Amino acid sequence: MAFSKKTLADINLKNKRVLLRADYNVPVNDDGTITDDYRITQSIPTVEYLLKQGCRVIIVSHLGRPKDEHDKQCSLRPVAKRLSKLLGKPVQFATDCVGEVVEEAASKLESGEVLLLENLRYHPQEEANDKAFAKQLAGLADVFVQDGFGVVHRAHASTSAITKELPSVAGLLLEREVDALNTVMESPTRPLMAVIGGAKISDKIGILNRLIGIADFVVVGGAMANTFLLAQGIDMGKSLVDKDDLPLAREIIERARKEAKKRHFIFYLPQDGVVAHKIDQTAATRIVDWSAHVIASVENYPKNPPRKATEIDDSEMILDVGPFTGAFIAGGVQLSNTVIWNGALGVTETPALNGPVGPFAHGTDMLVDALLGEFGHKPFTVVGGGDTVGYIESRKLTGSFNHVSTGGGAGLELMSGKKLPGVEALQDK
Repeated sequence: MAFSKKTLADINLKNKRVLLRADYNVPVNDDGTITDDYRITQSIPTVEYLLKQGCRVIIVSHLGRPKDEHDKQCSLRPVAKRLSKLLGKPVQFATDCVGEVVEEAASKLESGEVLLLENLRYHPQEEANDKAFAKQLAGLADVFVQDGFGVVHRAHASTSAITKELPSVAGLLLEREVDALNTVMESPTRPLMAVIGGAKISDKIGILNRLIGIADFVVVGGAMANTFLLAQGIDMGKSLVDKDDLPLAREIIERARKEAKKRHFIFYLPQDGVVAHKIDQTAATRIVDWSAHVIASVENYPKNPPRKATEIDDSEMILDVGPFTGAFIAGGVQLSNTVIWNGALGVTETPALNGPVGPFAHGTDMLVDALLGEFGHKPFTVVGGGDTVGYIESRKLTGSFNHVSTGGGAGLELMSGKKLPGVEALQDK
């Protein structure tokens, strides 16, 4: 489905004063160091487009969830420095986003200059979608450009109310995100495979239900898989599970079974896993083979596998998928032409003692190798989710995938088939 909202190409921007909503909600260390600038780099094409039009660009964003306006850990000042470096030109910074100081700074902007305003969420009116607050923001500019894909699933002052005050269009990033995610859900090159991780089923219920209806192969991984496995009667030991989601898990499993009776469809849960007594880089690990029994049989031949090889101890927890499961998923990737990936298969944050891959990241690493064509076939790949994007960013692989989304919740809601308030509020073509 073609993007139906007005974009930068549909409006005269020559020498206009533009209010640009970006998503610069990036991780910042205590010393002000930005550890992942992917969302900033993805905004650059829109900013550069506006500058070429001679615009005066006033950028608004949020960062984190500040306790109050004095919470300097959530200041956007480090973002102004990084943005300046990426653009190769000075980026001015205002210590607030509304008020006389901001109005004066905005009025002094010359053609081709950039001003970044302080964190919108220092003001509670932002998340309250306050009309008066939006009016103050609108007074700074002639046109509003929405390019913060990561926030358009929220009806906030800078996503919703602002559009009632100014001509409002989509930026290049927002247009690209919506087009890419709609295309992969509505007209993918088949077979379509989806690998969905995360902790809570309730967070992914919408996309799981939609994928069961349209995908050819759905894989569930991460801590979320533990709840599905528990719903099937497999003891999870100390593994992270959400017992409140057990009814949801059973409903989804039943729906997947019914779908598989109607057509060629696979809903896959891990058959083996890597377990340990604690999440620590020094923890001893072992493979538990609760379903496939391949690893257990090979390791114990000619004897029968002991119960321990197929059961998780009360003091153990699943921290990654096992090698049989990883190989099965990688094989599925080889047979797919489009793959959606949202959520790691294990605890990828734990660093390794030896080598680049952490003790609980081997399954995710095998998936990445498969997606990048290391085993022969490279499908069209769409990657989303903050932790997932952070992982491939840490591996410096973002440029190796076809589309890496900047929006976690927004991407999930769009792919679930929901309308996004911040997109719906823009002007129609």
